[in-house]
Amino acid sequence: MLVASAFLVGCETVGYYAQAAAGQWRILSAREPIEEVINKPGTSEQLQQQLQLILEIRAYAAEVLKLPVGNAYSAYVQLDDTYPIWNVLAAPEFSLAPKRWCYPIAGCASYRGYFRKSAAEAKANSLHAQGYDIYLGAVPAYSTLGWFDDPILSSFVNWPQERLAGLLFHELAHRRVYIFGDTQFNESFATAVSEIALPGWLRSQGLVSSADRARAETLSVRQLMAATRRQLKPIYQSSEADDVKREQKAQVLSRLRQCYRKLSANWPNPARYQNYIEKTNNATLALAAEYESQVPAFKQLYLDSGSWEVFYDAAQRLGDLDKTDREESLRVLGDRYRREFSPRNLESSFDAERCLEN
Repeated sequence: MLVASAFLVGCETVGYYAQAAAGQWRILSAREPIEEVINKPGTSEQLQQQLQLILEIRAYAAEVLKLPVGNAYSAYVQLDDTYPIWNVLAAPEFSLAPKRWCYPIAGCASYRGYFRKSAAEAKANSLHAQGYDIYLGAVPAYSTLGWFDDPILSSFVNWPQERLAGLLFHELAHRRVYIFGDTQFNESFATAVSEIALPGWLRSQGLVSSADRARAETLSVRQLMAATRRQLKPIYQSSEADDVKREQKAQVLSRLRQCYRKLSANWPNPARYQNYIEKTNNATLALAAEYESQVPAFKQLYLDSGSWEVFYDAAQRLGDLDKTDREESLRVLGDRYRREFSPRNLESSFDAERCLEN
């Protein structure tokens, strides 16, 4: 079970490995086949419906998306806690480069996972005391990259259909392409797979969805976060005294919060990203870049490929390149996508750059 800890990031102490192995074992040993849970006396009608839906999502992922589903998400676990894992992220006070932890199997990653919230809080407090910007976040789901048959967890089983399908497509994508030590590549790839696949899944279900608006809102927030990173980068690279940098940083982050309030004023749910924006610091800005910055490149690669299998093979070939060549290839692909597909979002009149400058 010690192998499991490599996927949750960390390899500093025996204590860390012990908690990771024990936590993974608790989850795996509690698995019950979905069909048995559906037919078990006492299972609520809502849970039965959600588990049946998951079986349909799995079938779609295997048959249409050509993802290696295997026995992943074929079992259910009722957790003792609300979430299985809490992740700690950290970045230096004047840098957008996340702190990384490296592991024998999964490579280096920009987060460190704990099965106990108290342990995550202790690590976050320790890093904060060292001067890092930190973010502590609950994680409803994670992937062991095919080393184990990941189960459905009570932390996400009752999510709405769109969000549930998107999550499973994302996590299953990690089982198809995963590049050792490149979090940005891996998470952007999985995010792209999910975003490309979701509209087709919804059509297959005959759903008229609010997903278009939700995706537009998400894109708007991505643009705002990217603009914030561009505002902060020259501040951090300047030769100004730390006190000056600190004040300039605070001003940019204050404007970010003000801009989000303007951006979301007419949304059906203006508070959708409010908590995330209020907590934004270098750690969260770095995380957003890891998950989102290369998504346009992978979307262009999919358009160029014409099919899922060709797309996966092309993504794997990119991943096999030297990191410098890989990032240059992704930059070119991303530029092509952005030139051809200008942001089609509901807030098209909102200029993130201009808002942050005022």
